[in-house]
Amino acid sequence: MRSSILVGGQAVIEGVMMRVPGAYATAVRKINGDIAFDYHSFQSSTTNNIFYNLPIIRGMIHLYESMKIGYQTLQWSIDINTPDIKKNEILDSILSFFSILFAIGLFFGIPLILATWIQKLSGGEGTIAFNIISGLIRIGLFLIYLIGISFLKDIKRLFQFHGAEHKTVYNFESGKEINVSNANSFQKEHPRCGTSFVFIVMIVAIISFSIIDTVMIHMLDIQLNVIKRLLIHIPFIPIVAGFSYEVLKITAKFQKYFIFKMLAYPGLMLQKITTQTPDEQQLEVAIEALRCAFGDNLKKYQGQKFNADAIG
Repeated sequence: MRSSILVGGQAVIEGVMMRVPGAYATAVRKINGDIAFDYHSFQSSTTNNIFYNLPIIRGMIHLYESMKIGYQTLQWSIDINTPDIKKNEILDSILSFFSILFAIGLFFGIPLILATWIQKLSGGEGTIAFNIISGLIRIGLFLIYLIGISFLKDIKRLFQFHGAEHKTVYNFESGKEINVSNANSFQKEHPRCGTSFVFIVMIVAIISFSIIDTVMIHMLDIQLNVIKRLLIHIPFIPIVAGFSYEVLKITAKFQKYFIFKMLAYPGLMLQKITTQTPDEQQLEVAIEALRCAFGDNLKKYQGQKFNADAIG
């Protein structure tokens, strides 16, 4: 019987961040070949607050915490590899704002506009059909986006570090000695990856937004257009993410059963794009990040088999 433990992380620029119980650490390969480390003690709000640990709520909290940690560690990795570039906080804030607007426009605005056009052209009606169409368009745009950026040299290296992170987590879960050789023997796709989570969010969103639109139209008598749908759907994204987190946990827990294998399959296929085979130096960085995060506590976990509850 495998024990359960929260271990996960994400790829950063020329490195990996690993999150373990009570801490997270980032390891980055510097230009001169040395490895730089950044360690932080950390306790999730869900561990000390009963309300925050309720189903769905905990998913929302984990998403917020993961995004916050992810942004900070990504920025640190950029600073390590570009020490001579002066930071401009105002410019960074402006770029971040426009990046958010771009993401909303691409993954929400365009699917809603195209779904409205298709439904008018076909003469069809119904909130379920509308949200299935917009959801499929959103998934299609997401795939095109991932495939497009995967050809960029820097993104390809980022995806290699993503693969190194997964292989290292697999190595840890297996109970085998943690080293480059053992880590390299594992596959680069992991069922609890953030890529799988994003895909599940898109599927859950189709169902959730269909229910929300039905309530708005038939119970509150609100006639929906693109702008109204945007204003209504976007605030519900954290709740959709909370539901998706529970689906991901269940799928990962029962992945040996056929129906849950089928649920996990699309996310694993997406990882064919978002993870690439790492080299030994990249695996070394991921392993060092894990060791730094655990510190001396790694000794009490070595040799045991685990199921990680979450992974980046």
